[in-house]
Amino acid sequence: MTAVQGTAVDIPTEDGTADAYLVHPDDASPRPAVLLYQDAFGLRPHLKGMADRIAAAGYTVLVPNVFYRHGRSPVAELPEFIDPAARPEIWEKVFPLVQSMTPDLARRDAGAYLSWLEACPAAADGPVAITGYCMGARLALITAGTHPDRVAAAAGFHGGRLATDAPDSPHVFAKDVTAELYFGHADHDPSMPPEQQRLLADTLTAAGVRFTAEVYPDAPHGYTQADTASYQKEGDERHWAALMDLLARTF
Repeated sequence: MTAVQGTAVDIPTEDGTADAYLVHPDDASPRPAVLLYQDAFGLRPHLKGMADRIAAAGYTVLVPNVFYRHGRSPVAELPEFIDPAARPEIWEKVFPLVQSMTPDLARRDAGAYLSWLEACPAAADGPVAITGYCMGARLALITAGTHPDRVAAAAGFHGGRLATDAPDSPHVFAKDVTAELYFGHADHDPSMPPEQQRLLADTLTAAGVRFTAEVYPDAPHGYTQADTASYQKEGDERHWAALMDLLARTF
């Protein structure tokens, strides 16, 4: 693996300034860019470690604090090990933040993140790839549909509420997607039940989108996040293999 260099950066947006983490191989060469969208618990050491791992494989990775309207990260103080079932106050802190991230705000912010990457010397020219976790899977799909000319691939892992009956449900953006998509659904995830999985797949198929959707057996929502009680080693390893394969096909 390549040595990497990570740093804190600020990204101007229509609504202020989003703090973010940027990491790339420790050399002067521009690398293909990956936008990493957080889960509900936000920009924190574990997420930075995930970005470092992607960067070590040869990519420039940007992880924005999508809750920046509520303050710089960490927006909510969290324990080193996150277990909302044992400590309900954790979810009480983050749930309002998740609710505040509407599709309209996601679309506005996506343009700012992509424009910043386009001007970043560490990022190679051309479209980017996206990987998103939990709520980040929704943001990844919305970004791919809103900026089809700037997104070559997007992956979403244990995403919830990707295909609902809401008029601004993420799946309604499928008609404009040109990227290749990958979804790793959690088997035990009430926020993405089989009927939503079917609606998402049917919508993507009808739109002619290249995609793969897989259900990870016995995996709980949040299976990739090793600093939480939802972590599942088997699902996480499968996620890394799928993500690296998608990136290798893209760039």
